[in-house]
Amino acid sequence: MMGFTKKVFLKIYPVSVATHLKIPVADGGIRAGFPSPAQDFLDLSIDLNKEFVRNPTATFFGRVKGESMRDAGISDGDLVIVDKSLSPRDGKIAVCYLDGEFTMKRIKTEKDCCWLLPANDEFKPIKVTPDNDFVIWGIVAHVIKSF
Repeated sequence: MMGFTKKVFLKIYPVSVATHLKIPVADGGIRAGFPSPAQDFLDLSIDLNKEFVRNPTATFFGRVKGESMRDAGISDGDLVIVDKSLSPRDGKIAVCYLDGEFTMKRIKTEKDCCWLLPANDEFKPIKVTPDNDFVIWGIVAHVIKSF
């Protein structure tokens, strides 16, 4: 019997807000043009849980595998913050469970079906019908880039 390996497009991690890590923040901004005088010290801090996780019980992280959403600014290795409490709407990027696999695509709804649209011309749109085992797990709220 020949075994097969299921493709994994998103590795999922639960959110923990039990820890608090305050990180110094340059409140005046960081210039991407001409340099500005450096601040002598940073006395303001930011807690990334409070900044990016609005609904801890409905939020999870996912590590992106693949390039189907490249043109939307989401690339292989990026970390997405997905909020299950957000309502799916046309144009939103969703993490979906489709016929036994996870995928991340932009949602487009029509009267009798839903389309999952990639953001890379090398991939084809996926038509979702009532015959599919389909669940929208959550909406991408933030993307943390890997360089």
